[in-house]
Amino acid sequence: MNSASAVVGVIAALTLVAPVGMLTPISVPSTPGSVQQHARWRWPLDPRPGVLRRFERPATAYGPGHRGLDLGGTQGQRVSAVADGIVSHAGVIDGRGTVSVTHANGLRSTYEPIDAIVKAGDAVKAGDLLGHLTSGGHCGPAACLHLGALRGRSYLDPLILLAPGRVILLPLHD
Repeated sequence: MNSASAVVGVIAALTLVAPVGMLTPISVPSTPGSVQQHARWRWPLDPRPGVLRRFERPATAYGPGHRGLDLGGTQGQRVSAVADGIVSHAGVIDGRGTVSVTHANGLRSTYEPIDAIVKAGDAVKAGDLLGHLTSGGHCGPAACLHLGALRGRSYLDPLILLAPGRVILLPLHD
């Protein structure tokens, strides 16, 4: 099998085994040894939560969609930073506590609803406490954490960063 066939095989394998929405492409510039090549996020809730609602990319910038993941949790549960970074926002938007952390690789993680214990400008490490989960988000009376991921103004699927899919190579027949 030549290298072109191998590439087609990988693409075909990803197409066959990847659930819809699991492999949302993201553009991550990389240089040898850069953080971008190795960055993976930690789950912000412990124990690892169930995903109540998955990312749905909007067709347009202001179109309908779901710009993050809803993770099942409990009122008062600890919410931790997914990666090292600087808190770029901690406050209340539309009656809900929100936190944003900007990471060295250019990504930004967002968390809501949260009763924040951090403030803008604070440096955090992966796993550091950002605050506690509150109810009243878009999950209704149940407590769930909405986790978002952005690069610039583009929303990304946080699940890719939390639990990257497994690549399975399938043989090609010429």
